[in-house]
Amino acid sequence: MSKFALAWIDCEFGGLDVELHDLTEVAIILTDSRLVELGSGEWRVRSRPERITKEAAEIFGYDEKLWAKAPKLRQVLTELGELLPPNVKVVPAGQNVRMDVIFLERAYRSCGIPYPFDYHVIDLATLFYTWSLVNGEAPAALSLRQAAQTAGTLDGVVEHRAMADTRLTLETFRHYIGSLAPRLQD
Repeated sequence: MSKFALAWIDCEFGGLDVELHDLTEVAIILTDSRLVELGSGEWRVRSRPERITKEAAEIFGYDEKLWAKAPKLRQVLTELGELLPPNVKVVPAGQNVRMDVIFLERAYRSCGIPYPFDYHVIDLATLFYTWSLVNGEAPAALSLRQAAQTAGTLDGVVEHRAMADTRLTLETFRHYIGSLAPRLQD
């Protein structure tokens, strides 16, 4: 295995303010540095209903009864950590992954568990923007849906759930890496 792995991550939240809202869902697809998949996991996170906005609940399909049965945050973080390879830097990767990292850093800190990820991040939004510049195009937006639609990896409607977005992000990232590769050899 190489000296680092990528943790393709997407999280859902009860809102966008880490101080006011809970982490509600986490998904990860672990790859090596060549984007070969090594494992995956997804979890609903037991959340406090009062820390989930109506808008967020509608976006990710929150159902209080389902989430009441979900594992607690500490269990989710422990299980996620068990997926990570030992003695390897694991770099968070995703679409607007800094937002996910902010919530995850807070979650690990609140549980008193050491944060297992490297401080670097790899973001699809940056790659999509770069690809757009190389192609002389101005992106209409830097969203996952825009990047995927432009790449042709968005097949119909993809539900706004952590694993669906993680998978779409990874496939879209692979597309842009593949489309830039020949240009890099010129």
